[in-house]
Amino acid sequence: MSVDHLTAEQESLQRPPAEVRYADELAALRAGDTGPRPPGWALSLRAARSFVVGDEQSGISRKFVGSPSLVDRALVTLATNRGLMLVGEPGTAKSLLSELIAAAVSGTSTLTVQGGAATTEDQIKYGWNYALLVSEGPSARSLVPAPMLRGMAEGKVVRFEEITRCPPEVQDSLLSLLSERVVAVPELTGPEGMVFARQGFNVVATANTRDRGVNEMSAALKRRFNFETVFPIPDLDTELALVEAEATALLARSGVTVAPERDVLEVLVGTFRELRAGGGGEGRAPDRLSAVMSTAEAVSVAHAVGVRGWFLRGEAGSAADVAACLAGTAAKDSPEDLARLRRYLEQQVPRRRGPQWKALYDARHLLDG
Repeated sequence: MSVDHLTAEQESLQRPPAEVRYADELAALRAGDTGPRPPGWALSLRAARSFVVGDEQSGISRKFVGSPSLVDRALVTLATNRGLMLVGEPGTAKSLLSELIAAAVSGTSTLTVQGGAATTEDQIKYGWNYALLVSEGPSARSLVPAPMLRGMAEGKVVRFEEITRCPPEVQDSLLSLLSERVVAVPELTGPEGMVFARQGFNVVATANTRDRGVNEMSAALKRRFNFETVFPIPDLDTELALVEAEATALLARSGVTVAPERDVLEVLVGTFRELRAGGGGEGRAPDRLSAVMSTAEAVSVAHAVGVRGWFLRGEAGSAADVAACLAGTAAKDSPEDLARLRRYLEQQVPRRRGPQWKALYDARHLLDG
């Protein structure tokens, strides 16, 4: 089922998983897939690649805007049973790529561990139904499998988001799992006490380069992963097209019936790229913001601009709405970033040509604070 043919129940979801959004494409790829498949995979490597990067001749849409060779290396890594670690700046679509890969390889992307300071080993491997545990004692019935145990038992890809946000001892619970491909459940006896990974099981983890200092991975854990860096989109036209497509889809799901204006998006994306690289101008050191000015954040602002314009005035958002929505993304809670943003609007925007750039400059007073 395609995005345009979701059921009413699926339409009520804010963001259905990739295997739901692109069910028609996955079904078409499976039906026409004649290539050799790695053991346990739902698709051949070539078909999985087509699902992620697109195949115009087969009617498969492009879902990840990035290097096709990166996707090739990622899929080959998983086919060799090495764990895959996607690293990069925040907002570079690492999570999207891991979701698409999991949907292509396993047919499901929902076996996911969300890393954080409060993540425990129980949330990774398994826990217990304590009512049954007290009444019956340890048993397979009282065992509650977490995503990693389910992935091993079912032969599926498990996603581990923001792994470096987990405490080191929690991270290291993956060591024997990735090397021996087995989880011991010491509370159970006999065959039920050992869960062996089936063909198709693997782990795709993500980590932000800005967060490496939170909880650095141990050398032992790093050896169990192949690392691939996901870089920001290099050229303006590609980023603009992506922001336009994603913002249009988000606005439609938010009940906005007008598409975003292209020239407003050009101002928005141009602003993000200059603030990302540093907007100090010629003869000055770059006035780069400490906030993450990623493509994902640009999509979020474009969405907010469209919602603001439609629900407040019944029209598509304008450059003035861009100014009003920028602070929440570009400045966050940093007075220094807010000052840098003000300097950019005062000093750099007037140098840009076009009515929407002028409208952005004229609306600089809408920047709160």
